[in-house]
Amino acid sequence: MEKKFEIKLLDEAFEFIKIQDVKVQDKIFYNIRKAQILNDPKLFKKLNQNIWEFRTQFAGLQYRLLAFWDKENNEMTLVCGTHGFVKKTDKISPREIEKAEQIRIEYFHKKNKGK
Repeated sequence: MEKKFEIKLLDEAFEFIKIQDVKVQDKIFYNIRKAQILNDPKLFKKLNQNIWEFRTQFAGLQYRLLAFWDKENNEMTLVCGTHGFVKKTDKISPREIEKAEQIRIEYFHKKNKGK
């Protein structure tokens, strides 16, 4: 099956995954790869106009990796992981969504500055 998008983990997202147990890391990456080929809101869900979440449930905990789309390059659709967190409830803190929005704004500011 063909990938619908490529994934880029920004620094904070990469650091979040890196500090997790190896089994958790494996499950997160497995779910990300699966979300690249399947349209499944249990794995990858839209939270608002700009922010999405990769969802992983493991050992009773919910691992979330927030992300946004970078479609400015016509050659490839890129999903950028902003940061991650562990939660025990289904509700996501508006603070986490705002943090992802700020990282998104900074990402495009730096990207456009380099043009």
